[in-house]
Amino acid sequence: MNIKQVLSADDVRRATTRMAHEIIERNQGLDGVTLIGIQTGGVWLARALGDEIARIDHEIPVGSIDASLYRDDIGLRPVSPASVSDIDFDVDGSAIVLVDDVLYTGRTVRAALDALGDYGRPRTVQLAVMIDRGHRELPIRPDYVGKNLPTSADENVSVTSDGVVIS
Repeated sequence: MNIKQVLSADDVRRATTRMAHEIIERNQGLDGVTLIGIQTGGVWLARALGDEIARIDHEIPVGSIDASLYRDDIGLRPVSPASVSDIDFDVDGSAIVLVDDVLYTGRTVRAALDALGDYGRPRTVQLAVMIDRGHRELPIRPDYVGKNLPTSADENVSVTSDGVVIS
């Protein structure tokens, strides 16, 4: 198996900083803006974005959502009992930024949108991802992207704060 690092830890940090600035600019400040990381890969990124936004401006609510039970392929993928939703703020009327590590087919984001509906009706929902690898099966596109990374369908992309690797 060939493993190739495409982003270093510094590259991930710089992309996170840029995305945090873009979130602030696009929303014309942070009034009503909240971050929700999609379990499991989006949670660390949502927290990192939240920390960077707090450093730039001020702290905003950060939560997490488990969309596994809302997936249309639930019988094909394992459900992780350790993944739970943690949204301790009001979703109604908020500008929610859903956060995930990798955007691929769009099915996880669709499931997260369905799960989010159980918590209320946000004013807007935006999507932030560290890696957009293409291959969309649903009409979903990110608002904030760390890096566009064209891949083949048989490659695996792993994203952590230590970097991004393709195997």
